[in-house]
Formats: sequence, C-alpha cells, structure tokens
Amino acid sequence: MNRLISIDRPSDIPPKYRGTPIGRLLEYQNLSRPFEIYSLAKILIGMCIDSRKLLHIPDNFAFVLRTGGANLRYSEFKVSYAIAVGGVSHIALITHDHCGMVNLPARKDLFIKGLVKKGGWRKKDAENHFRNFSHLFEIGNETDFVLSEVKRLRLRSPKVRVAPVFSKVQDNRLFLLKE
Repeated sequence: MNRLISIDRPSDIPPKYRGTPIGRLLEYQNLSRPFEIYSLAKILIGMCIDSRKLLHIPDNFAFVLRTGGANLRYSEFKVSYAIAVGGVSHIALITHDHCGMVNLPARKDLFIKGLVKKGGWRKKDAENHFRNFSHLFEIGNETDFVLSEVKRLRLRSPKVRVAPVFSKVQDNRLFLLKE
C-alpha cells in the first residue's frame, strides 16, 4: 500500500489539512487528541457501513453518512443538505481494506441464500434483487473507488475540501491516500 500517508504525529498531516476538520479527524482518531466541545458539525464523514469501523470523535463534530463501500453516489441529497443547511465545508471519505462491496459477484450465492434463509425472501426475488442492484453498489478496488468519488464530489461542490482517507480493519487507524 504505497499510496498510504501514515499519520503518526501532527507534522505528518499535510499543510492543506492542518488546523482543518480533516486534520482534527486524523488527530482524534490516530493521535488521541483531547476532545473539544462542538455545538455544530464541522465535517461530513462518508464511510462504509462495516461494523468493524469505529470513529473516535467528539459529539457534534461530524455528520456521518454510512453507506456500503462509502459510496455516496446515491446519497447526493444528504451530502448537499450537510453542505447547504449543515454548513460543512469539509468532507472526509473513508474507505477500508477487506470491503464487502468489492467483487460482489463472488458473494452472489451467499447473498441470495442469506436473503432466503434470514430474510424470508423467495429465491427468485432474491436473485432478481441481486441482479437489479448489485452493479449499482459494486465499487471495484477500494482505493480507486474512493479516489474517483473524491474527484466527483470536488467537481460537484468546488468550495468544499474533500479528502480521501483509508482505514485498516486490523487497527482502525486512518491514513490519507496519495492522489
């Protein structure tokens, strides 16, 4: 993973993120920065729904949108709302290794069997559901996807600073991604 920028001390945070909500996120998560008190969210964090991912951030610091693969394409209105009404001017888009939204076709049978057994679905309905929606949520490679999503969000809202972030499941640390 030569694209990862490790954040082990405040000076590891690139100057463009120092003193910003993105820099604070990295400090809270990796450097045990003492929590400050926030009355309004400063950042929107887009991250995966994976239950193994946990953020160490203060109350009211962030709006957090959790979607499979940190895919915000189908949460566009929520992102716009956080910017327009919530007033955020920073977004951290966090991807992680071992994401379940990578290579969805390999999980097709598991998905269908799970919906039938655990969800009470009819097999044909579960098959149709997978066929109709899996392509919308497949992200391919985690890092390539998040970098493309960061680019898309920057084009959509050019005044908002958007950072690509990576997390390793094993230790929950955050890394910036080289672009």
